[in-house]
Amino acid sequence: MNPILRLDSMTPNLLGNLWVLVAGLLVFSMTISVGFLEIGELNSKMDRSLLKTILITVLALFVMGAFGFNIAFAPLYGGFIGDPLYHGAFLGLFSSKDPADYLNVFWSMGPSYFNTGLFTGTYFFFETAFASVTLALVAVIVLRKMKMSSFVIYSVVYFLIIWTLPAAWVWNPEGWLFKMGVRDFAGGLIVHGAAGFAALAILIRIWQEEKAHGLKRSIKETIHLNKPWLTLSILLLWMGWFGFNPGSELFLGAETVVVGITTFLAASSAMVSTMLTKYILTRENPGLLYAVNGVLMGLIIITPLAGFVSPGSAVILGLIGGPLFIWAEKVFSKAKWFSDPVGVLPGHAVGGVFGLLMIAFFTQRFFALQSGDGILPNGLFFGGGLAALRQLGLEIFAVIVVGAFVFTVSYVTLYVISKTSHGILTDYIEQHTEQDSREDAA
Repeated sequence: MNPILRLDSMTPNLLGNLWVLVAGLLVFSMTISVGFLEIGELNSKMDRSLLKTILITVLALFVMGAFGFNIAFAPLYGGFIGDPLYHGAFLGLFSSKDPADYLNVFWSMGPSYFNTGLFTGTYFFFETAFASVTLALVAVIVLRKMKMSSFVIYSVVYFLIIWTLPAAWVWNPEGWLFKMGVRDFAGGLIVHGAAGFAALAILIRIWQEEKAHGLKRSIKETIHLNKPWLTLSILLLWMGWFGFNPGSELFLGAETVVVGITTFLAASSAMVSTMLTKYILTRENPGLLYAVNGVLMGLIIITPLAGFVSPGSAVILGLIGGPLFIWAEKVFSKAKWFSDPVGVLPGHAVGGVFGLLMIAFFTQRFFALQSGDGILPNGLFFGGGLAALRQLGLEIFAVIVVGAFVFTVSYVTLYVISKTSHGILTDYIEQHTEQDSREDAA
């Protein structure tokens, strides 16, 4: 975002801070809600999902508070990485200054940059919530296969490097991709797309270890719906998205309302198109699972451009989302070497990247300006021409760079953890190895 006139000085915006704190709380609730989603789709055997999501929440606050937030959002060295000690550990919590750093307007929230008047503490809380829920999305493919200890070690690296550096490049106003013109309003790439790339790295490492144990196919988790849990999860996630997208305005204004409308319209439209597409293909009631996945797909697609488009465009994007999800689900379901029952690849990876690329097609400068971005051109569907094509190229470049970085560092991290801790797989694998051996003998 380029700065637009919101405040006259470094004076804190108390109403804006209150709104962003509430939005951050809504986003934090999404991490635990992802655990509910796993239980809702896979039933009682996934009780460990609740512990996993609580661990993610705690680790996000601790690690991001210690160094991660500064690495991502402090002034950057060469547009690449922030000073881990910019505010000291835990945002200068032990400082005797009055006021302490966390009660001052954060440097990028002042008039030279985003001009929203947010306290350092407010901005930390909000961005840490995003880091937390992103790892929760990655973790839906851990299932019962990965040791909790291995996942905890991976989480620390995730909050120090894997999530923080791409966030610095795209969301920090000094980030090298941000300066090039890459935009991602609320995380189509930094949250959903990147979660897909990290999940793919974990899936590959899990499959390599499964093969080393003698398995001829990856252990599959099957869908066993717990409908009350699934319904609760989509309710809480949908509510959380009101903090996710409107909160990403980082300011309370008229455009905040528009972003809320685009978010909810896209979700509703995608559910309609998902249910209709599935019904046309099967002539059967698609049921609760596809209703939930349809809502999620719409929410995912609109996330990277919710502040740049009209409500009408949100409806169109949502209607596209249904067929896109059904197609992606069919493609990924053919793979025999991994289990992704909650749909991080067809939903978050495909939906997030698709939404990001749609910035170049559906953006309208009027809405982008209201969201504080003065450089985004109109999309191709609104007369953007060559400028819109350039924007498309920038977004594609960002997907390649961020995707390659997240995948590579995730895989290397898991490889090192595996080699130093006798693998990352749980004893659950041994049971299936014995079962496969009995089946082969029979």
